[in-house]
Amino acid sequence: MSTVIKGGTIVTASDTYQADVLIEGEQIATVGHGLSGDTTIDASGKYVIPGGIDVHTHLDMPFGGTVSSDDFFTGHRAAAFGGTTMHIDFAIQPKGATLRETLDIWHGKANGKAAVDYGFHVAITDLPDSVMDEIKQCPDYGVTSLKLFMAYKGALMVDDATLFRAMQQAAEHGLLIMVHAENGDAIDILVNEAIAAGNLEPKYHALTRPPELEAEATERAIRLAEVAGSPLYVVHVTNAGAMEAIQSARARGRSRQIFGETCTQYFFFTKDDLARPGFEGAKWVCSPPYREVHDQQALWGAVASNALQVISTDHCPFWFEGGKDGRTPGKELGIGNFAKIPNGCPGIEDRMMVLYTAGVRGGRFSLNRWVELCCTNPAKLFGCYPQKGTIAPGADADVVVWDPNASYTITAAKQHQRTDYNLYEGMEVTGLPSVVLSRGRVLVQDGEWKGEQGAGKFVRRNRFKI
Repeated sequence: MSTVIKGGTIVTASDTYQADVLIEGEQIATVGHGLSGDTTIDASGKYVIPGGIDVHTHLDMPFGGTVSSDDFFTGHRAAAFGGTTMHIDFAIQPKGATLRETLDIWHGKANGKAAVDYGFHVAITDLPDSVMDEIKQCPDYGVTSLKLFMAYKGALMVDDATLFRAMQQAAEHGLLIMVHAENGDAIDILVNEAIAAGNLEPKYHALTRPPELEAEATERAIRLAEVAGSPLYVVHVTNAGAMEAIQSARARGRSRQIFGETCTQYFFFTKDDLARPGFEGAKWVCSPPYREVHDQQALWGAVASNALQVISTDHCPFWFEGGKDGRTPGKELGIGNFAKIPNGCPGIEDRMMVLYTAGVRGGRFSLNRWVELCCTNPAKLFGCYPQKGTIAPGADADVVVWDPNASYTITAAKQHQRTDYNLYEGMEVTGLPSVVLSRGRVLVQDGEWKGEQGAGKFVRRNRFKI
């Protein structure tokens, strides 16, 4: 069976032009004019873009006495409705587990549920010599990126020695090191001081994780990576100070080794959202926390100028009112103590729409840059380009027909993410996916779900090379 997408304007990271796309089986066969196939999708007046790739998600993740509320089916369905056809999730190592055992746990979460393609990063929390020796086997497992947490003391955080040793292994074996960059030791002190003083409202989550501690950890991670000779990818950058550390490293000749991502929500919200009346601010509790308006402005400039290379979501949803009607416990766990609020926010469905509206239509970056940030750079940095992230013969037929004039009001009542709120509630967006295909299979068409549980595949990624 073949499918032709006719009459659309193809948009890649570098080019914009009119052409048809012929799909044979799971791959793009030809891009040209006057093409025909067994099935035709009319893309007249619309853009044809590569499927979005979200390289920072947490589906079915245990955290803080509960588990994130989207699993590998509901999260994938939500992703597809938003124009995302692949994601890379974090397989978080339990204490005492090998990396192979860790990946087996996460494969078990995805098997039979996955509806879009996916990969894994391994998040290392326990690094005895036996696990250190196992790092070199990760490419054989299809995994070429490792994450280490510099925060969450007593839970996920590693010390500098562990981080540095992992960087040395990454440099030797073609792996990309990712860091959650916050100074966990200092944050732990500030959190305990706030609790002792009776400062327990959600806003203190942000006040005990100041931007200086993110900037310091970012600089420290960069300097360690430089000594180790390791490539480094700093996840969810939120503020001007952390961006300055990345920009400085790239300016002194490390541009081929140091990279940064931010996440959609940091463009739109500030720490003031955590101070909303009552417990409402808990909806915005995530780490690192939201910052100031001037940091938002710096982020827009950084993604436009390539100081930051990727926009992801850190999709880690929890119920706001959990623990009832079959729901897992959620944000309510932190009523009376901000330190017990599960950290994380939903967003995998919203990313492409809000960035097209505020970024492209808002004049902050070009159409091609939107594709680069959301589709192509993620594929290149994480070892699956040109299989993913572009419209070209031989690429997987992960294709989105994007209607630039369709409009929608974001609301939790209509979303596909499995949670009872949406950060962007009431936001008007213009520009929506009308047809979404994964390896040639239609997942979403005109607002209707046509996908299938279990049809998504694990993507084995190549060693880091840029």
